[in-house]
Order: sequence, then structure tokens, then C-alpha cells
Amino acid sequence: MAYWFNGQLCQDSEIALTVNDPALLYGATVFTTLRIYGQSLDHPLTQWQAHQQRLAQALEVFGWPCLDWNGLRQGAEALLQTYPVLRLTCLPDGRALVTGRDLPADLATMQSQGIVAWVARGDRYQRPLPAYKTGNYLGAWLALQAAAQHGAREAILVDAQGQWLETSTGNLWGWANGHWHTPGGTSLLAGIGRQLLLEHLEHQGDRVNRAPWPPGIIRRFEALAYSNSAVQVVPIHTVLGDRSRLELNPQHPALEALRAAFEPNST
Repeated sequence: MAYWFNGQLCQDSEIALTVNDPALLYGATVFTTLRIYGQSLDHPLTQWQAHQQRLAQALEVFGWPCLDWNGLRQGAEALLQTYPVLRLTCLPDGRALVTGRDLPADLATMQSQGIVAWVARGDRYQRPLPAYKTGNYLGAWLALQAAAQHGAREAILVDAQGQWLETSTGNLWGWANGHWHTPGGTSLLAGIGRQLLLEHLEHQGDRVNRAPWPPGIIRRFEALAYSNSAVQVVPIHTVLGDRSRLELNPQHPALEALRAAFEPNST
């Protein structure tokens, strides 16, 4: 396994950090995950500039040193021929880590047939600093592990009032009354894939409702999906609650409008 760390390409699966490194002790990192299209950082769907802007904004807010952006790009270029998905991680002292991974082996099946999602209720599943993509992802990770125990592929995160926010790895989309809906507010991470979808739908003249999702709203939806930069759009065909089960159509025609945003000629 290859990765890029602190300006060097490493052929290894292990990394050396000091025992008092804040990244290790507190999860003090910010990161972004992008999918490589056309084996190029400059492909419009790769959205390199948007991912760089996400990192830069977090570094400024947290008061961390400015990154060597040329070095970060060099690291990404070194790995993009091998991996279709890259994770760019910034440490508080200005170091950067670039790692790669494959897409899910069954992604095509996920996209066509949909997945099962489990509603993760409880304080332990909530994310700190939800507007930023930080290394403290324990709540979402715990939710994903619990979802797997219920036979689900994804977890749906909710707030203290029971409002649906996002999934453990992406943003939510629901189709009702002839329009797409996606949760709004400051208690969720507004993903880069989400922004691409919003811009695409609005360019097509489709109105998107960004109001919060109160408890029970799911029963209004004819279709449900989640999105992120790596998997694009994945329908949710079954939602599992504590004492409930709701099934939706993963082949609903409205989903094509979301999928179209990731077609090469859409940008």
C-alpha cells in the first residue's frame, strides 16, 4: 500500500506518529475524500478546487498553519493512478497525509438496487463540530457498526429532537410532492457531492427543499437516497427503526435526475 506523508511517497501500510501527537490523542485532523475522474485532478467531476477550499476553510477557522498546497497536489498526483478514491488529511502542524482506496466492489449493485439504512438514535452517535470533516468521527463510526449489526449498510444520524440530519457517510435526499428534499441546518456536513447535486438540479429548473426533516417525514417520501463524492448517489430501499420498517422504491424514476449530475456532460 502506498501513501503520501509529509512530502514523501511511502510504500507501506504503517505510519509513524509520536505518542503525544494531537492527531492520535484527540483526532485533531481535518480531511476530505474525493473521487478521481479521468485519472485527473482537473476533471470537473473530481472537484479538486472544492475539496481544497473545504480544507483551507477548516484550517483558517481552527487557526492551523496554511498547507503546502503544491505538495498536497503532488501527493494526490502520485496516488491517483493507483486509487480511484483519495483521502486528503491535514494535521495541526501543517503536515499532510494522502491515502487511497478502491470503490466498493458492489457499488454498481448498490446504485441500482439500493441499500438498507438503520436510524441511529442516541447521543453517542452524534458528531462533534458537524459542519467540519474532522478526524473525530467516532459517533458516525459507532453508528455504522451498529447499523451493520441490524443488517444495514448505512446509518441515518438524527439530532436530539429526532430530526434526520445525514447518513454516517453522506447526505440525504428524499422525493415527495414532485420535488427533491435534502436536510438543511448547521448540524450536518454539507457535502461537496451535495453541492454538485444542488447546482445540477437548480440548473435544470428543479426546486430543492432544504428545510429540516422532522420525525415522521420519511413517510411522505416516494424515494430516498444518500450521496457523497465517492459513491455518487445510492438509493435506500429499506429504513429500519427501533420498532418500524419502511420500504421504498430504489428504481423510482426521479432518481435519474440525481444520477445525471455525475454524468461527464453534466458539468
